[in-house]
Amino acid sequence: MDVRPAIAVASPQRMMNQRKVAMQVSVSEAEAKLPELLQAVEEGATVTICREGVPVAEIVRAKPHVPQGPRKLGTLHGKIVIHDPDWWKPMSDQEADDFINGKY
Repeated sequence: MDVRPAIAVASPQRMMNQRKVAMQVSVSEAEAKLPELLQAVEEGATVTICREGVPVAEIVRAKPHVPQGPRKLGTLHGKIVIHDPDWWKPMSDQEADDFINGKY
């Protein structure tokens, strides 16, 4: 006697295809049901927002943030050239007037 389960087991690929459901909603429906739409997007659905039946935006799941590790200091060492060693000194009144008048 052949015994089969009463519930068919879907393959992982089929389950992924079922989760990638595309939904279309109007702008007013999106405003009213935003938490539910975000839940659907978190579960893998793509939500298309339409204005008068014309798609204007899609809500898709964001890519997860991947930390890049510690930053390496000193990567610009030797690459910055300071042409005026007195760049940090305040301008004279004449230089400030020239700057304001567009000469610099």
